[in-house]
Amino acid sequence: MKIRSHSESHIVELDDGSRWKIFPGDLDLTLNWKPVTEIVVMPADDDLSSHLLVGGDAKVRAIAEGESWSAGEVKAVLKEG
Repeated sequence: MKIRSHSESHIVELDDGSRWKIFPGDLDLTLNWKPVTEIVVMPADDDLSSHLLVGGDAKVRAIAEGESWSAGEVKAVLKEG
């Protein structure tokens, strides 16, 4: 799939209409994404995110736009590095 919109740094909309929230610790990995970047959506194997978005030499953790991470989860992962 290609990117339809990535105007907010933490939200990406794909050409199938799906909207994904990027994990805060992975935002820097999406900086090079362009509308022509091919993105593959894959199920995630961890408890933090439901999916991975893979494209443009980056693999980022994501959840559906309407979902949210708890502040504790985000802090714990960012603290680990």
